[in-house]
Amino acid sequence: MSRSGNKKPVGFPTHIIAGGIAGACEALACQPLDTIKVRMQLSKSGRAPGTKPRGFIATGAYIMKRETPLALYKGLGAVLSGIVPKMAIRFASFEAYKDLLADKETGKTSLGGIFVAGLGAGVTEAVAVVTPMEVVKIRLQAQHHSLADPLETPKYRNAGHAVYTIVREEGFGALYRGVSLTALRQATNQGANFTAYQEIKKFAHRMQPDLPELPSYQHMLIGLISGAMGPFSNAPIDTIKTRLQKATAVPGQSAVQRIVGIAADMWRVEGVTAFYKGITPRVLRVAPGQAIVFAVYERVSGLIEKVKPTVQDDYHSE
Repeated sequence: MSRSGNKKPVGFPTHIIAGGIAGACEALACQPLDTIKVRMQLSKSGRAPGTKPRGFIATGAYIMKRETPLALYKGLGAVLSGIVPKMAIRFASFEAYKDLLADKETGKTSLGGIFVAGLGAGVTEAVAVVTPMEVVKIRLQAQHHSLADPLETPKYRNAGHAVYTIVREEGFGALYRGVSLTALRQATNQGANFTAYQEIKKFAHRMQPDLPELPSYQHMLIGLISGAMGPFSNAPIDTIKTRLQKATAVPGQSAVQRIVGIAADMWRVEGVTAFYKGITPRVLRVAPGQAIVFAVYERVSGLIEKVKPTVQDDYHSE
């Protein structure tokens, strides 16, 4: 995602390294917000007449009091194990789709082409990595055991044990429960995310023509704005997906029937606001997460691309 079209395309190893580092930084910084979001989406509080659902701060405080602050990092192992391939696939596939949709004469991709490339990148990462990673993560995050009590043994001890238990008890297909909703969520996320990021970045360059590259804080600010757009556009999809992936399969019931059943139950029992449960921590997690991802990715990929010619020149001079 360089500024100039005269620059050589960033290589796939660069996407792996820069994307992996960016993803790891995002996970470490934002995992507590994701855990609070998942608990809010799974919460049945507020169902009784005259009661209100537990809010963002109250949910976080409850988790820390009941399960210790470390509980906010439940599922981190699953996230970290999938974040490197996820980010590598996201950036590499986006660039591949963008190049495929570029004008053959000018080499430039239209605004619509960038959006479609983002959609494709979201679907690709959802099928390849995100769905099984999130099934495991949500199962771990949904456990209400206290990490301070060694006698309180959870069903899933860690990410590896969760994968083993889910496959043994429910079959390999359980890891891909909710794949259609996950793909739809990731597609809309990345379509909006990449389109907004690229367009705001172009505007920033036009406003500062003397700068060869934007400073990291501007990449972070642009990523913050672009990252906030996805959650507002697909919050109902994310909430239904979370409940679907938490639940075990019912024999004889198709995926569509389960999705419709969950949505209908939410609408009937909890009302329309149930579809937006967890929107606050999700925005607070996704937007800063994308700010971190884009800032780190741009910085690391830029450093790698600067070092590569020097390394190649040293090699050829021997």
